Amino acid sequence: MSVARMRVYRGDSEGGREMEYEVPLEEGMVVLDALHFIQANYDGDLAVRWNCKAAKCGSCSAEVNGMPSLTCKIRLDTLPLHQPITVYPIKTFPIIKDLVTDVSWNYEVRKKIQPFTPAPDTDWTMYQEDVERSQEFRKCIECFLCQDVCHILRNHDKKNEFFGPRMMIKMAEFEMHPLDTADRKEQLRGEAGLGYCNITKCCTEVCPEGIHITDNAIIPLKERVVDTYFDPLSWIFSKFKKN
Repeated sequence: MSVARMRVYRGDSEGGREMEYEVPLEEGMVVLDALHFIQANYDGDLAVRWNCKAAKCGSCSAEVNGMPSLTCKIRLDTLPLHQPITVYPIKTFPIIKDLVTDVSWNYEVRKKIQPFTPAPDTDWTMYQEDVERSQEFRKCIECFLCQDVCHILRNHDKKNEFFGPRMMIKMAEFEMHPLDTADRKEQLRGEAGLGYCNITKCCTEVCPEGIHITDNAIIPLKERVVDTYFDPLSWIFSKFKKN
C-alpha cells in the first residue's frame, strides 16, 4: 500500500518542532483525513480544528506545503508524494496548540466596523445586480486564509494599522449596498488602513470561495476614498455641500 509521509508541526506558543508520520493512502483522501489518521493511530492529542469537512465552515485552515489552504479541500493525490507533505498552522495568528491558532483578533476588529445602516422606512426594492454584488461578499466562510497570506499582517505585523482583506470584504458589503446610509470612508482611510494594500491579489488567490477580494472589494473601496479625499473637484464640491 502506498503511503504519504506527513511532517506536522507540534507545539504551542512556547515553541515546537516537526513530527513525521507515515499515513496509508486511500482513494479520495484529503489532508484532513491524514491528520485524523495520525490522531487515531499515532498521537491522539494532535490539536486540529475542523467541523464540516465540506470546505464551508472555514475551521481547518492551515499551511500545506507552505500554501495557506483548507486541509479538507486538498486531496493527497494532487500533492507531490515523492517528498514529505508539511502541515503547519497559519502564521499570521498566535499558536494555541499544534495546528490550532487564536484568530480572535479578527472578531475584535469586526466590532469596529459600523454595521449595515438602512434609512428608516426604507423601500427594499433592489436591482438584481446589486443583490449579486452583495451576495459575493457574503460567501465568505471566515477561514482567514486571506488574512494569513496578506503580507501587511503576515510579514509586517501591522494589526494595529490594517484591518486585513477579510474586513475589507465586510466593509465593501455594507458600503456597496444600495440601501446603506453610513459613510465608512474616513475609517477606511484611517483606522482600517486601506492605503497599506498594494493590490498584490494574494488574498484572492487563496480564497476557497473564489471571492474576487481585490478587484470587487478593495479596488472599488480605494476608488471611493480617492474620489472623496484626493480628487480636487470632489473636495471642492464637498466643501460647498457642507456650507
